[in-house]
Amino acid sequence: MNSESVLSCDRLWQNARLATMAASGVVEDGVIACQDSQIVYVGSRTEAPAFRAAEVVDCARRWITPGLIDCHTHLVHASDRAHEFELRLAGASYEEIALAGGGIVSTMKATRAASEAELVEAAVPRLDALIAEGVTTIEIKSGYGLSLDDELKMLRAARRLGEARGVMVKTSLLAAHALPPEFAGDADGYVAHICDAIIPAAARAGLADAVDGFCESIGFTPAQIERVFQAAKAHDLPVKLHAEQLSNSHGAALAARYGALSADHLEHLDDAGVAAMACAGTVAVLLPGAYYFTRETLPPPIAKLRAAGVPMALATDCNPGTSPLSSLLLAMNLGATLFRLTVEECLAGITREAARALGILDQVGTLEVGKSCDLAIWDIERPAELVYRIGANPLHQRVWRRH
Repeated sequence: MNSESVLSCDRLWQNARLATMAASGVVEDGVIACQDSQIVYVGSRTEAPAFRAAEVVDCARRWITPGLIDCHTHLVHASDRAHEFELRLAGASYEEIALAGGGIVSTMKATRAASEAELVEAAVPRLDALIAEGVTTIEIKSGYGLSLDDELKMLRAARRLGEARGVMVKTSLLAAHALPPEFAGDADGYVAHICDAIIPAAARAGLADAVDGFCESIGFTPAQIERVFQAAKAHDLPVKLHAEQLSNSHGAALAARYGALSADHLEHLDDAGVAAMACAGTVAVLLPGAYYFTRETLPPPIAKLRAAGVPMALATDCNPGTSPLSSLLLAMNLGATLFRLTVEECLAGITREAARALGILDQVGTLEVGKSCDLAIWDIERPAELVYRIGANPLHQRVWRRH
């Protein structure tokens, strides 16, 4: 270490190998110094200044990555939909189940009946499973309340999860998820209610970090989603969108036109949508858990997204109906095996690009000076093991804001 000056820090990790996910790439014999929950040095031992650390951690050549980020989840909900899984195994489609009163509306009924405390209690085990794999930041959507009071209840529950566990929670208001029974046959009326009542109330309460929607034949039309986006923008809330999951509704291009943080799923994305996302910098959030669980056969156009330079994130899409997945490590393996993502793309997808998809790349997602000290320390010989192994969890330690 450079001994010209001695700097103080709270904690120093040394003798580590760093996968920074930043321009510095891989650093052998790496050092990370943290002060007041922020990284103040990351790099090689030979180039590091001298530190006087309150605590020194010898990593014994373990690998350190940024803390993992799950950027698309529906973690807060009541009940499950295991019976629908049986129906799908018997041949029923996602659309058939939804039109028969199952799907999102089924979860809505259970979620409306649950108290805020019950929603938190039900979600904690799902969150704990993700935290146990090194997750330090998670996005949680509403969308199973579908009324003013119940959507706000879900968002409050999501915020409480962040308080109950050491994790950053980013919330997305997904009131435009499905049509509630009280607005049966009146989708435009419900969209007006979202725009005139639910979005303003969530914004006033500071409960939503973004506004999401489901643009699909069984969801909402592009014109209806555009009204939601306009209301979100009027309240200074960024937008994102479930797009092109079951058909090509040109939702991704619409999302890009509104500068969306992300467009998610994208199995039926066309060339125009790819170009629009590339131009806008909208992140493609890939959800291989839903693709696998619903036995889809058309993957997202990975090669075209890659060629166009569209950032690609990976997430669990943890939800009770189409992706009951609470393992971000498994999501990486699915992304590699089903979508043919590279190891580098998978690791970036749950760190750097996931942070970009949430609009917080300035805070987390890479190991860089000035960012939050969110780390995952691994008992592995090479980062590819995190993608390669199935059902294994080699996490040695998770660090969130130095804790």
